[in-house]
Parts: sequence; C-alpha cells; structure tokens
Amino acid sequence: MKKARLYKQLPNNLVQCNACNWYCKISPGQVGVCATRYNQNGDLYSLVYGKAIGLHPDPVEKKPLFHFLPGGRLLSFGTVGCNFGCLFCQNWEMSNQVKSEKLKIKSLKEGLLDFINRMSVDITPKEIIKMAVKSGAVGIAYTYNEPAIFIEFAYDTAKFAREHGLKNVFVSNGFESEETFKLMRPYLDGINIDLKSFQPEFYRKICKAKIEPVKKNIKKYFQAGIETEVTTLIIPGKNDSDEELTNLAQFLVGISKDIPWHISAFYPAYKMVDAPPTSHQALIKAYEIGKKVGLKYVYIGNINDPKRSSTYCPKCKALLIERNGYFTEVKNLDRKTGRCKICGEKIYGIWINSLKH
Repeated sequence: MKKARLYKQLPNNLVQCNACNWYCKISPGQVGVCATRYNQNGDLYSLVYGKAIGLHPDPVEKKPLFHFLPGGRLLSFGTVGCNFGCLFCQNWEMSNQVKSEKLKIKSLKEGLLDFINRMSVDITPKEIIKMAVKSGAVGIAYTYNEPAIFIEFAYDTAKFAREHGLKNVFVSNGFESEETFKLMRPYLDGINIDLKSFQPEFYRKICKAKIEPVKKNIKKYFQAGIETEVTTLIIPGKNDSDEELTNLAQFLVGISKDIPWHISAFYPAYKMVDAPPTSHQALIKAYEIGKKVGLKYVYIGNINDPKRSSTYCPKCKALLIERNGYFTEVKNLDRKTGRCKICGEKIYGIWINSLKH
C-alpha cells in the first residue's frame, strides 16, 4: 500500500481521487470504482503499488501498436482492478474479479490486500526495468487493465525506464484524468486507446462507463505528439452497423487521417459468452469503411489476415511492413527517416528508438 499522488482532500475525511475521469469521492474505509484506491483516514492509498500481474515480454504488435518500433518487444505488466466494467472483458479475472471480491469480504482493506497479494507478484519499478533490460525489450507496456488506476506505480516505472533508454506505452481505455495526462506526458511515448463504440448507450450499458472523456483523450494524446493508435472490438449486433462504423472512422479522420485504426474480432468472453464471434467478412466491411472515409492506416486483428494487417504507403501503395501473425518484416520503409523508400511519403509513427544510449 502506497500513498497516492493524485487526489484532493475534502471535508469530513472524504477524498477525491484524480487518477481517472470518474473523479471518485471516496469515504473513509472505502475504495473507488476500480476497487484499488483506498481512503484511509482522509488520505488516499493505492492498494496495487508494486503488485504486478503479467510481467513478460510481448511483441509490440500484440498491444496492438503497428507504427511503433515494429518487431520490437515490450515488457508488459498490469495490476488487479479496472475503472470500467466491460461485459466482454478478456482479462476479467484480473480487472473485474476484485470488484466482486470486495462484496464478499468483511474487512475491506485486509480482504482486498489479501486478494491482491494472491493474484500478484511483488516487484519494484527498478526491478521491472532490470527485467526489461535483461530481456532485450525496447520499452515497457502498461497494459492488461487500465494504467490510470495504478498511476503511481506506472509513473515511477516510467521515469526509470526513460533513464535506461526504454520507451513507455499505455494500452488504455482512454479514461485518464487531466491530472494523469499531465503527469505522464513527459514520459509516455505511445498509446493504444480502445474506442469501444460510438454510442454513449453502449458505453453506459456494456462498459459501465462514459464515451466523451475517451473521445477527448484520443485527440489530446495525438495532439501532444504521443504516438496514438485506436482499437475497436467489433461485436456482432452491438457496434457493427455501417452507420456507427462510418461515424467512428469520421471522428478519427476529424483528428487526423494518420491515426492507425485496429478493427479486432470479438470472441465470447466473461458475461457475453452467448454472443457470436465476429466474422471475417464483418471485419473486411469495417476495414473498407475506414479506408473509404479516409483513414490512411486500417488494420484487421484477432484473425488471420496478413494482407489487411500489413502496412502500405498511402501514396504509392508500396508494401512497407509485412505482418503475418506476430511475424513482422520491414520492407520499403526507411526507419531512419520514417519515409517510404519508393516515393518518399512520410509515414506516421516511431520507427527508431532515439532514447537508446
């Protein structure tokens, strides 16, 4: 347990957590929406600082990030808890099980800490960086659950990562607060944000969340110069209409045609086990909509489609990066200049690690 950085003390020992856009007002002895930020006598504490889950190198393409150091590996980790409650969550054991657990236990703090300890590995930020360097990783990915809820752990790790020439990447639901954005901005190099739907009702009912902060943050991160990619999980009958996909793609184009859009296949999970998996044809339809609307880089994911998971020059159509699963081969992309070798077109992304000493 470690004292939080981002919170405000209120009258009567209440605290306002400023880690994400819920801005939870938490009574003494209680936790916020994420079930990991605890009010102890008018001060806010993180129950998951130094309590990691995952901790293994992943291909950067798995995040997915296709315009960020292709072929590299990121040491990935997350923690227990989440500020969303997505009914289709594929990491629900780590992200949402703690919320159910808190309803069963008599002593909230001790019970939650016991559950978190059973789920996690004790590790310091410095030890994470040593592990990353030893594994040959190009950076750290804060992933599996929403990084904002373990912002103190992420921030301390990110600072050490930068000192050792490592990049920092968030895989996020896009619900960070302004305070978290400002804290992480100097250290964050890339982010993949889930834009789960373009319907406020979908966010309310299926994700237990709100859409507007996500839309604002996509624009904010991109305009801050942080390499930004967006993922939409296509769920049959829920967010796959032509109208919605067009609106979603138009929103991204309104920020920049350069933003890579990953369209991923849904598979039944958690509380949506009765929904059918996404067909390949439905993904192709979404892919074509994104291209027609004007996005330069659209990718199909969670299904085998080498053609539509590879990167092409938006000007001359040359194959820049070939992908087949997690096999990646850079072809007609000059990584030093970030340009197409055939026509010289500038390609959005981070292609070399300029932090390496």
